[in-house]
Amino acid sequence: MNQTRVFLIVAWLMVAVLLWMEWGRDKAAPAPTTPVATQTQGTVPGPAGSVPSANVPQAPGSAPAAAATAQASASAPRVTVTTDVLRLVLDGGNVLDAELLHFPQTKDEGSPPVRLLTEDPAHPYRAVSGWTSQDKSMPVPEAGGFRLVGDAKDFVLAKGQDELQVPFIWEGPNGVTIRRTFTVNRNEYAVKVKDEVINAGTASWNGYVYRTLDRTPTILSRSMTNPDSFSFNGATWFDNSKSYQRRAFKDYLEDGPLNQQVTGGWIAMLQHHFFTAWIPQKDQAANFQLSQHDGRDQIQATGPAFTVAPGQQVSTEARLWVGPKLVNQIAKEDVPGLDRVVDYSRFSLMAVIGQGLFWVLNQVHKVVNNWGWAIVGLVVLLKLVLYPLSAVQYKSGAKMRRFQPRIQQLKERYGDDRQKFQTAMMELYKKEKINPMGGCLPILIQMPIFFALYWVLVESVELRQAPWLGWIQDLTARDPYFILPIINMAVMWATQKLTPAPGMDPMQAKMMQMMPLIFGVMMAFMPSGLVLYWVVNGGLGLLQQWWMTKRHGSDPVPAPAAPASKKK
Repeated sequence: MNQTRVFLIVAWLMVAVLLWMEWGRDKAAPAPTTPVATQTQGTVPGPAGSVPSANVPQAPGSAPAAAATAQASASAPRVTVTTDVLRLVLDGGNVLDAELLHFPQTKDEGSPPVRLLTEDPAHPYRAVSGWTSQDKSMPVPEAGGFRLVGDAKDFVLAKGQDELQVPFIWEGPNGVTIRRTFTVNRNEYAVKVKDEVINAGTASWNGYVYRTLDRTPTILSRSMTNPDSFSFNGATWFDNSKSYQRRAFKDYLEDGPLNQQVTGGWIAMLQHHFFTAWIPQKDQAANFQLSQHDGRDQIQATGPAFTVAPGQQVSTEARLWVGPKLVNQIAKEDVPGLDRVVDYSRFSLMAVIGQGLFWVLNQVHKVVNNWGWAIVGLVVLLKLVLYPLSAVQYKSGAKMRRFQPRIQQLKERYGDDRQKFQTAMMELYKKEKINPMGGCLPILIQMPIFFALYWVLVESVELRQAPWLGWIQDLTARDPYFILPIINMAVMWATQKLTPAPGMDPMQAKMMQMMPLIFGVMMAFMPSGLVLYWVVNGGLGLLQQWWMTKRHGSDPVPAPAAPASKKK
């Protein structure tokens, strides 16, 4: 197989994979399904000093409990909490609204901030935390059953203040009190939620805490013109086996229900650039569950279970992340596996490559302070690292170019007998020490880097609405004037002209001629940051190929003259 044919196959493979990534996974909304309510049983141990109940009760997200929670929430006190980065509306059990103050919806002046959690009746999305009990006669606070301590309705993190606490309380008829405290900090998207259960009664009290992410998702059809549909949309979780798992909204329960005992994990709902996550106390066990009801998708952590004797008290804490997929901020939470919410790939190897590429990109950005130039710098660094391999590739191509006249003579000699032609061409390669596969390895190595970088540029909220220069004002959106895709087509066309094509049949030649146009059209709808990478990478590769061709392939080896016929 010659180098051009390898390039052709690899190029078409890249086209197929990219098109599959754009259209294949979410190309249509799911068919309407019958609402499903789940009920899960399993042991949830309590913390040291408590007596765990035997089983997990019916998930509070199922129909009866969800209706009760919604009814209680309607009459619960509503307060607004504002920090330097968040504006939250909560009622003690539900975080009903969350605005991300540093992230406008569009680049237009005066654009409202991204509203991650919302009471929008068309697509409600909330974070819930309440209590339930296996003993149905046991009084417990539903998510909306807390009352505010004090009269304040608006809490604002003042200038110079680093922490703000919002206290709620539930008082049961049996002498049991649950104090709930929401704590927010400056420049943090993780909200701390602490529950203290105090039993001042005469009888033991038992209950389970549950923490739920509940939303009616928008099922996004795959579209090259819709960046929001590029990223994974659905529920994810991290379990005891240090395994990252996910379930897309469109096939939420198709792979079966989730019923998993986890200590030290987390649950989350992901979308393009943003996510919410419940991070339970790392030394307390919970049962992870998926459920679906009335068009709402839920992921829930139920537990731990507590039995609190008279005169005793216990506590449980969790963090609720409501915010962007900022890599540095997520790392500060020191939660195993939470960095996987920046979902470069469900495959561990590709995720590791993506994390490495973003780390390098971030380091370059610290120097140049512009994400566009950081991409250019990343390309230069990758070219330097891969130079030995690409030098082999281009040198092999240059040597093949030198022997083009000889190969053309063999083709004319053997005509349509392709088997003899291929045999003679391989003998020539062997004699002249030409490795026709010398250019394959660098291409194959660069493919996973390209695909990993694709997801880095799609997923990285740091690049959201980030300008480069001139007409490129958002590196995660397409080029508005298609200038970069046109440059990319020109670079591909020039590269094609330098690429040797020994023995190529007319059909292959036509396909090769179409490649710049196909890639140009495809790149027209890709994030401009990705096209910038491809243009710079291709441009540097073109210069390197031109130089290697000049050094090793500028003097074609002429075909030997045919022997003169003897006169009779």
